[in-house]
Amino acid sequence: MKHFYDVVIIGGGPAGLTAALYLARAKYRVVVVEKEKFGGQITITHEVVNYPGVEKTSGAALTESMRRQAESFGAEFLLAQVERLDMAGDVKTVHTDRGELKCFGVLLATGAHPRMVGFPGESDFRGRGVAYCATCDGEFFTGRQVFVVGGGFAAAEEAVFLTKYASHVTILIRKGDFSCAASVADEARNHPKITVLTHTEVEEVSGDDSLKAIRYRNSQTGEVTEVRDERGIGVFVFAGYAPATGLVKDLAECNEQGYILTDRSQKTSAEGLYAAGDVCVKALRQVVTAVGDGALAATELEKYAAALQAKTGIRPQQPQKAAQPAPEAPKAEHKGGSSLFDGEMMAQLNTVFGKMEGNLVLELHLDDREVSRELRGYMEELASLTHKLTVKAAEVPEEAPCVRVCRADGSFTGRSFHGVPGGHEFTSFVLGLYNAAGPGQPVDGDIRQQAEALGETHMKVLVSLSCTMCPELVVAAQRVASLNPAVTAEVYDLNHFPQLREQYNVMSVPCLVVGDKVTFGKKNIRQLLDLLAH
Repeated sequence: MKHFYDVVIIGGGPAGLTAALYLARAKYRVVVVEKEKFGGQITITHEVVNYPGVEKTSGAALTESMRRQAESFGAEFLLAQVERLDMAGDVKTVHTDRGELKCFGVLLATGAHPRMVGFPGESDFRGRGVAYCATCDGEFFTGRQVFVVGGGFAAAEEAVFLTKYASHVTILIRKGDFSCAASVADEARNHPKITVLTHTEVEEVSGDDSLKAIRYRNSQTGEVTEVRDERGIGVFVFAGYAPATGLVKDLAECNEQGYILTDRSQKTSAEGLYAAGDVCVKALRQVVTAVGDGALAATELEKYAAALQAKTGIRPQQPQKAAQPAPEAPKAEHKGGSSLFDGEMMAQLNTVFGKMEGNLVLELHLDDREVSRELRGYMEELASLTHKLTVKAAEVPEEAPCVRVCRADGSFTGRSFHGVPGGHEFTSFVLGLYNAAGPGQPVDGDIRQQAEALGETHMKVLVSLSCTMCPELVVAAQRVASLNPAVTAEVYDLNHFPQLREQYNVMSVPCLVVGDKVTFGKKNIRQLLDLLAH
């Protein structure tokens, strides 16, 4: 069976990557399914200095080395959204937006996402001054006052990062001091552009079209302070994380905070389901404990899979070294090497080119800026790798720089990218080509029906190439457009279209504009369709 695995790992952070390494090295077939970017939350950490044996590195570099190591032993990788789990019987089914995966065991390593505090105005100004990712949104607050809510590792580190942009950063800590390591706290505490206020809680944030004021209170003295700036301010919330356990809330036991309960072997209350990393109940959430969880869960899943192999007589295909990122995806023939795309990118491109049913024209709308020359070079090199892509310059350029994805007959597919689709948007652009050329990512029947029922709909998705949360919305919007010719999905890199930032008061990405409705935050295809239907 092509898509049968000993273990499916959901989540590509340190816990999932470690488990993949152990399982693949033990000659079990394993696939890691990740919906955004392999590496998890730690990829936005700029400096890691407390991982044993590694004196200093970045979160992205550390997890990329983990991924390559797991891949070298035969672990497979799939970028997809897991939609639900069927854990009944010996053979489990993992339903994704790219098809079904069969397996004996499942490891949940989905981690956690930033938690909202709940102060008045937080949800109202999300995307208009309230943010949760300094890497994604810090640039929007260049020259402005910024307030950081929280006293943990993320708050201290991200506050220092934000000093690159902000005129001044004030950290508001509810308790008496930082709760992270002294070395990290001291860097923030001693920074000339940072003020630290302890025993301080936000009472309210307010403004008009964007955030203009914050009011906070000292819980010991009762003193209330209000800071107002008509140019706008930023409030970054780093108040811990909420576990991503939505997939298993009706399958396995969780505590009151939503963290999944496991025994000492990382086994949950559901047969065949194990959990590892930040999604679990644990005293310390660090990379070092995540990899420990992953290793322990993997060794237990080895035993579990071996027992079911003996019971069922099913033996999944043994893993091969340097497996492709998607199960059984054929390689495409291409015209030559590439100076722009590395080995991982080429693997994704080969997968797409090999499965595309039709040919596409990349229609370029260019001006005389350097970014237009960069876009031309990027698209021409992409097209040089396969006969299924052709580059053509538009006769009457508009909204440059832009690449419009067209069919072989020149008709518009409803998808375009304004800027250069690099960084975190590389994968979403590649998937957009696959969906445009067919057959496209598999979708459930109800999703297809919802998409086909939409009337004329024009979506603008405003992104930053540094944002890890943007690609999910971009992929969802492009997939909806591929299912309905009355729907368009145009993606804009705000770095090259500042007028859109001003027009829609964008202070956080991703931002979705549909008519006069502006919303913020990542969305999967179901969430997007629900929004478009109302």
